[in-house]
Amino acid sequence: MPAKSNAQQRAAGAALSAKRGETKVGELKGASKDMYDSMTEDELEEFASTNREGLPDKVDDDD
Repeated sequence: MPAKSNAQQRAAGAALSAKRGETKVGELKGASKDMYDSMTEDELEEFASTNREGLPDKVDDDD
């Protein structure tokens, strides 16, 4: 499933970086920390690799 917004794509990228050991888990906060805890590396890679062209900056959680 692709990311629905630029913010979601960036958060997934940060969480993926921590999963791979490239950044410290302690540096994560908000959505990226939640994603790190609840998603696999493959799921994060799918979100993080979403083309950001045409995505809104962020979307409401109501969708």
